[in-house]
Amino acid sequence: MRLCLILAVAPVALACMGASAQTMKPGLWEHSFTMKSQSGKMEQGMAELQKQIAAMPPEKRKQMEQMMAQSGVAMGSKVNVVKVCVTPEDAARMDMPKFNDQCKQEVIKRSASTMQFKFTCAGQPPTSGEGEVTFSSPTAYTSKSIVNTSVEGKPERMTMDQSGKWLAADCGAVKPIKR
Repeated sequence: MRLCLILAVAPVALACMGASAQTMKPGLWEHSFTMKSQSGKMEQGMAELQKQIAAMPPEKRKQMEQMMAQSGVAMGSKVNVVKVCVTPEDAARMDMPKFNDQCKQEVIKRSASTMQFKFTCAGQPPTSGEGEVTFSSPTAYTSKSIVNTSVEGKPERMTMDQSGKWLAADCGAVKPIKR
């Protein structure tokens, strides 16, 4: 369940990062993020998942890492990375691909270089949050968010720090998210 929560929260935040950005370059983007939970349970779950992957037989571990890499996901001990292919159409709309049909994002306030947003996600567990993105250029941003959810039936509040950078015009093996 903790893995599902971790994987559910990250894409929501990623989807919010590009929503209505002033300009965004199409191509391969790398989004790095760190999350910290109030209770520490999310970090414990992530550490447990990493231990399980490390304990796999080498062939199975390699297969799992390749599967995650094909989706653009890499998990580190402190920083997690997701690569996303932003299509020219998404960039023209100044929008990130929608990762989760159960989530709704809303831009609250926008200026030339910042955007405040909030989001809500139905499903289990229900999740909501808000944050602010600072765009330093069409190829880079930083963001801070607060996420409210529940873990093991108890309310949980997490903070997320994120940065994004454009890597290349060609997305390579990372496929665009289907709309």
